[in-house]
Amino acid sequence: MNKCIYYQASVIIKTTNLFVAALRFYEHIAFDRTYDAQLGIFEFFVPEAQEADFLKIMAYLESLHLVHSLIKVDNRL
Repeated sequence: MNKCIYYQASVIIKTTNLFVAALRFYEHIAFDRTYDAQLGIFEFFVPEAQEADFLKIMAYLESLHLVHSLIKVDNRL
């Protein structure tokens, strides 16, 4: 059975649009949505086969100071 791996991260609120655009550039890496808009927390559903690429992309976006505090947690769904 295919399943998604669940992550959460904080996005710098004033750069949210740039972060979302950058992540969407990499098609089929993850499904993202806002978990808590006031705190800038996003959640990501990542296909198992894409996890390594997702982590590389998130590390790059973190180096650009667009995201921080990426954590892998149990899928809440």
